[in-house]
Amino acid sequence: MGQHFEYLKDLLEKGTLLLAGPCLDRTMGITVFKAESIEEARAIMENDPAVKLGVMSAELHEYRAALFAGQK
Repeated sequence: MGQHFEYLKDLLEKGTLLLAGPCLDRTMGITVFKAESIEEARAIMENDPAVKLGVMSAELHEYRAALFAGQK
């Protein structure tokens, strides 16, 4: 899980990661990041060390923000 956290920190530093964290009931976590294509998004997801090592599974869902704080 340390490698997973470092991977996410690297994505954050690069401006790719928007938010990430576990659900409080520990059933899953959510990661939201920017990608130019579904292929790029899949590569980001599949290159997470925890996913590559089978420590966790991942699902990819395309998402577009419609409303967010600070938006006018």
